[in-house]
Amino acid sequence: MTAERFVLALTGASGMPYGLRLLECLLQRGQQVDLLISSAARVVLRMETELELPATPAATRDYLLDRFCGASEQLRVFGQEQWSAPIASGSNAPRAMVVCPCTSGTLAAIAMGNSDSLLERAADVVLKERRPLLLVHREMPVSAIHIEHMLKLARLGVTIMPASPGFYHRPESVNALVDFVVARILDHLGVAHDLLPRWGDEPTGEGA
Repeated sequence: MTAERFVLALTGASGMPYGLRLLECLLQRGQQVDLLISSAARVVLRMETELELPATPAATRDYLLDRFCGASEQLRVFGQEQWSAPIASGSNAPRAMVVCPCTSGTLAAIAMGNSDSLLERAADVVLKERRPLLLVHREMPVSAIHIEHMLKLARLGVTIMPASPGFYHRPESVNALVDFVVARILDHLGVAHDLLPRWGDEPTGEGA
């Protein structure tokens, strides 16, 4: 598989296991990842996963590469005001960008075209360069404001992917539910995986 470069952004919504598992899968499949982690995401990471990430982007990169056994050239971590990062310019746009999990505030900022942080600028670049942008929104219920932002972005070609795992494969663990969502994200990114059986490919026992 040819390596592609993806931007993965973690924001302060609940659902950090989705983002971490997606990062792990991308690295395991030889992809390159430019990672952005908001300050709120670091707080939620500690709450949901007990991970205490190092303070600097360089140390965070080393920590995550060690945790997920990635190669050094596969992962770059950027600070939220690191405006010299390649992803801040359309001349170096990634293959695609995923915000996972995505807060409603991030959804709104992207819909309004804000560029007050590197995350927002990276999303703006992906939009203007017409590259795939996936937002894994994690909020319920949603207000009319959220829905209007989603509709606006969907009309621009953004893929809105609420973190809604299915149950028809009879998951037996939280990890299986996480893999369901991550598998759908990987499908949209065009990255091969074997996280769960495809619909209709599971043996039913009929005709045996």
